[in-house]
Amino acid sequence: MSLDSIVTLSRRYGADPEYVIAGGGNTSFKDADTLYIKGSGTSLADIQAEGFVKMDRKRLSAIWGKQYPADPEERERHVLADLMAARQKGEEHKRPSVETLLHDMLPTAYVVHTHPSVVNGITCSRQGSQAALRLFGPQVLWIPATNPGYILSRVVKDALERHKQTYGVEGRIIFLQNHGVFVGADTVEGIDQTYKMIMDTIGKEIRRRPDITEVQDRYADSEKVAEELRRLAQESFSTPAVRFYRDREIGTLTASRGAFAPVSSAFSPDHIVYAGSDPLFVENRAGEDRTQAIRIAWADAVKKTGRAPKIVALQGLGIFGLGNTEKAARLAVELFVDAAKVACYTESFGGPQFMPPDQIDFINNWEVERYRAQVSAGNGKT
Repeated sequence: MSLDSIVTLSRRYGADPEYVIAGGGNTSFKDADTLYIKGSGTSLADIQAEGFVKMDRKRLSAIWGKQYPADPEERERHVLADLMAARQKGEEHKRPSVETLLHDMLPTAYVVHTHPSVVNGITCSRQGSQAALRLFGPQVLWIPATNPGYILSRVVKDALERHKQTYGVEGRIIFLQNHGVFVGADTVEGIDQTYKMIMDTIGKEIRRRPDITEVQDRYADSEKVAEELRRLAQESFSTPAVRFYRDREIGTLTASRGAFAPVSSAFSPDHIVYAGSDPLFVENRAGEDRTQAIRIAWADAVKKTGRAPKIVALQGLGIFGLGNTEKAARLAVELFVDAAKVACYTESFGGPQFMPPDQIDFINNWEVERYRAQVSAGNGKT
């Protein structure tokens, strides 16, 4: 076991879009004294050894004995300060993953946390907890929707302790509602075998897979719409970039407002960070000027949410990703396409279930996620 192994493992999972998109997911390796955790905003696909933050496990353990403020924003600020203080000497220029405490508490040398759309077909579905119990039994812990950060770590810690008391074994697989999966093992082979078991088991239950065949037709309206969106976005994005996309699944979802409902809100924190929590759908009414309809819908959305949408869907046309950079606009599209996949997979487990509104608000206002978006997507203002 070595840091080299977790680097190789991280790059392999990070380069596979079935498991990781953008800056999502994180990995770790630990021994008795040190936790090596992926740095916040670092890409798993090309991470090097220096991309991991060396953490003092004794200092991390001491966090559990502290009392933190009840106010969520103040609490997370204090916890972040303690996480920073737990960095070993020479690591002061790095920022550890917000999920560091989760990695440290799992009783395995290796931990790989990812957000596969297939797995999120369960974790973001109405019947997710029942499906997880039916398919995996007690080998999987199900964690209900919980704000990320310290509170999530505390909830998981308590669940792991109850699991061990009930079943006499340590938990090594954790499904997080509206988030993803944590897998722990003492070997690289163990991580791979567990992930294969999870993906194969869920895969057998999937009744329909999304048709992500990209439509290559050039739409006469797309560049005109993109130019109008760039103009509208200038107040929110310092250098607005716009990217148009359409595949067959997106074509079906943008056929009508009703068809768009399964992707009309946020499934997970990553979807909020990169694609926003409020995708804007603009109807195409007969005889109505499309440009004027976009302006009205945009103004209404900004007034309602207080922020510019990162995804604009045009009925009968496709979707437009917006951001401060071309990369940010591309990531908005990629994460929305992932949301479309998740929505499709949830059909096999009772249909889609979005994040609760209070948790969406928490992510939208959480400094940790703003930092991650800025680092990994190259954002400025937003």
